[in-house]
Amino acid sequence: MRPTLLDPFFASITSLPGIGPKVEKLYRRLLGRDDVPRLVDLLFHMPVGAIDRRARPKLRDVQAGTVVTVKVTVNRHRPAPPGRDRVPHLIYASDETGDLIVTYFRARADYLAKLFPVGETRYVSGTIGFYDGVPQMVHPDRVVDEKGLSQLPQIEPVYPLTEGLSANMLHKTIDAALAKVPVLPEWQDPAFQTRNGFPTFAQSLFGIHRPSQMTDVDPASASRTRLAYDELLASQLALALLRERDRKRTGRIHSGDGRLRKAIIAALPYSLTLSQSRALEVIVADLGKPERMVRLLQGDVGSGKTVVALLVAAAVIEAGMQAALMAPTEILARQHLKTIAPLAEASGIRAEILTGRERGKERDTRLARLASGDIDILIGTHALFQDDVVFHDLALAVIDEQHRFGVHQRLALVNKGEAVDMLVTTATPIPRTLVLTYFGDMDISELREKPAGRQPVDTRTIPLDRLSEVIEAVGRALDDGHRVYWVCPLVEESELSDLAAAEDRFKALRKRFGALADLVHGKMRGTEKDEAMRKFAAGETRLLVSTTVIEVGVDVPEATVMAIEHAERFGLSQLHQLRGRIGRGSGKSTCLLLYRNPLGETAKARLAILRETEDGFRIAEEDLKLRGEGDVLGTRQSGLPSFRVASVEAHGHLLPAARDDARLILTRDPALKSERGMALRSLLYLFERDDAIRLTDAG
Repeated sequence: MRPTLLDPFFASITSLPGIGPKVEKLYRRLLGRDDVPRLVDLLFHMPVGAIDRRARPKLRDVQAGTVVTVKVTVNRHRPAPPGRDRVPHLIYASDETGDLIVTYFRARADYLAKLFPVGETRYVSGTIGFYDGVPQMVHPDRVVDEKGLSQLPQIEPVYPLTEGLSANMLHKTIDAALAKVPVLPEWQDPAFQTRNGFPTFAQSLFGIHRPSQMTDVDPASASRTRLAYDELLASQLALALLRERDRKRTGRIHSGDGRLRKAIIAALPYSLTLSQSRALEVIVADLGKPERMVRLLQGDVGSGKTVVALLVAAAVIEAGMQAALMAPTEILARQHLKTIAPLAEASGIRAEILTGRERGKERDTRLARLASGDIDILIGTHALFQDDVVFHDLALAVIDEQHRFGVHQRLALVNKGEAVDMLVTTATPIPRTLVLTYFGDMDISELREKPAGRQPVDTRTIPLDRLSEVIEAVGRALDDGHRVYWVCPLVEESELSDLAAAEDRFKALRKRFGALADLVHGKMRGTEKDEAMRKFAAGETRLLVSTTVIEVGVDVPEATVMAIEHAERFGLSQLHQLRGRIGRGSGKSTCLLLYRNPLGETAKARLAILRETEDGFRIAEEDLKLRGEGDVLGTRQSGLPSFRVASVEAHGHLLPAARDDARLILTRDPALKSERGMALRSLLYLFERDDAIRLTDAG
């Protein structure tokens, strides 16, 4: 049960004055809620800057583009002529040093007459511009008299807003919410709090939303750092509780005698890399322990994660148990089957696939074989954790591209067996700080080498106004027998617009290259996608126009050229993933990044890094710097909790302390029953990591 002390935080914002159904909808949009926002959502809506209203220059001293508060006398009004809404209402004012024109568009003249009474003194606050050499202020932020000035905050925080919601409305709502903040028990270690100069939780909320200095709203301020550390500690404590629960669950020894692994390695057309061998050795050792394994296997593009996953699966199959491999898309699941099938056949492993496409009698037969133990490894998509999928004895769950699955989806698969070991993999190397942030103390194996014979990819950047030259170059590559990917951009967060871009480009290229060109996109039926990929892999078509459905796992070694249209619209890690579809054979490969001028600084930096390096681990670190953790990990789409106060860029240095503190807390007070433990329960509820409390109470 949530402590009643926290009830004010979880009250609906409609309990605050002035928030009716219409305004509540605006707050939903602002705070990213599907349901009614709560006070806690509002209080964790952080400012992005502040306005210093202490700057009160004379009109002769104002500078364009600055926010100022000026004391003026109202001289006269020039309203818009009747029926001419587009003409502004002008208010002429002055001080002893110069004149000011205050401009309003589409405002009621009677309202402005009351706001600016002629002959009266007013304090007007807003951004200064100049028109014909005269200072001008368009729609000032604040207009007050002497009494109003005394009540105006000298330092006013600036927040992200949404259309229809003014800064003034938001300030009033936040002030009303602050008035309801209760005094909470302190959950921070007293010595740590003193050493870091942290205010209390309530003081920190007031410090950020009612700043007394411009620096109070900075990410590095004492108030913001305190709240960020609270959020990181809540996250690390929840992860530690989850991990502790996993450790308490008795595991089973899942590793066999090595015979199937030997057969698979003998069937490989190449030798395992040193890091593949090392990862396999460590993971199999984990399987041989009585504790449950939870391990992250991250490898760069083309480093051979699928083969390692199959060898790990072989270890549990040798012991008479089953494995499952869950991939986020059908294309990727079928690509895994294509890689695994010949190796499984060579070693006598029975591998099958289950996706949304298998239906009726075929699906029933497959499920019956799975339940009886006649399938050793089942590869599939979300279809694997449906209720009617029953394993004979599931011992290992391999979750590929794990950040694309929610936590509950992962648990649904793991719960299909007894003490199931979990290996999660990603082809997007995750920076160390993010591994700590989202996966706690999960054990990590890394594959940093590429298989022998892989050639580096020659990456070039070309402006889109040279598109005709690129098409000619593609034509020459096709004449020489090469296979080419042409990737179309993410136009916006909409598959329809992606599809339109891909279809338009396909029509133009089909006109030029005829039947050599084909198209694949996410809206096609599974069978159509497979057929397009099959024809490309077989060389029946040699130019494949695609959306980002080919981003991960598609393996056509003969493809040696890739053109990525509007490369500036993609994230760095995504561009690296796409480029990883070429350079998979022994031939030289070229990646052409087509961009539209002018390029922003971030896009310029992104494309420069891609030209410099193919090291996915370095690229991931750079991507984190350029985009932030939410986009790098895809937390917007996954079950990973995104942070509201903390940012890895600004507060990542606090992570080791939060992790160590969480460990120490659980060593001393695993059930969170002490005085500090009960306060920490409030912390977990406040930052909505309370699933962890239920695990603790359930033992």
